[in-house]
Amino acid sequence: MSEWKAKRFWKKTTVEAVEGGFEIRLDGRPVRTPAKAPLIVPTRALAEVIAAEWEAQEGEIDPNTMPATRSANAAIDKVAIQHAEVANLLADYGDSDLLCYRAAHPRELVERQAEQWDPLLDWAEEAFGVRLHPRTGIMHVPQEAEALQVLRAKSHGFNAFELAAFHDLVSLSGSLILGLAVTHGKLSADEAWMRSRLDELYQIEQWGEDEEASESAEIKRQSFVHAELFYRLVN
Repeated sequence: MSEWKAKRFWKKTTVEAVEGGFEIRLDGRPVRTPAKAPLIVPTRALAEVIAAEWEAQEGEIDPNTMPATRSANAAIDKVAIQHAEVANLLADYGDSDLLCYRAAHPRELVERQAEQWDPLLDWAEEAFGVRLHPRTGIMHVPQEAEALQVLRAKSHGFNAFELAAFHDLVSLSGSLILGLAVTHGKLSADEAWMRSRLDELYQIEQWGEDEEASESAEIKRQSFVHAELFYRLVN
């Protein structure tokens, strides 16, 4: 038996201001999330992007072409309900941040990590008053508890929609500091993504590119770039 797929049934997609934000409507009927909650977003800019995704659907509805809708659904159905748990999950990356785990050799990689990652640790110290310290090797060495508490507060300070975007920025890069650098405008998503891929790109230089791995990385990159766009639209 073939799987049933929803098809376009509406003629007109609109955005309406409602209590709490902006709502997307199909022929006047409000769109709901998978959990049946009203799909109400905080800014008109975000609502217009979501409405454009719905308007672009022809025939069968393809969720893979609707990233803003998916992110908004996640913010409403998941993050808003488990805000503290999600914020803590992301804050925990600070204790094992990608930028702090350095190679012992070869020298070229060591120098490249220092060149691209040290300035971001410096920026975090200037911006938030905390210092995360690099370690050589892959064994976990805890960061200072006071620094982690400050960064934890930053994670908890995001609203549900911001946190949904921040989740992807941190989890896809493996770095709390890179996620904060993007949300605070220190780096673009593309710049942050390239820094998060430093080790992999070095290996590609040495041994060549694996097509399957590159395709997987590109999918993640697109999700990372979308997360920055979603964050900007929320604000």
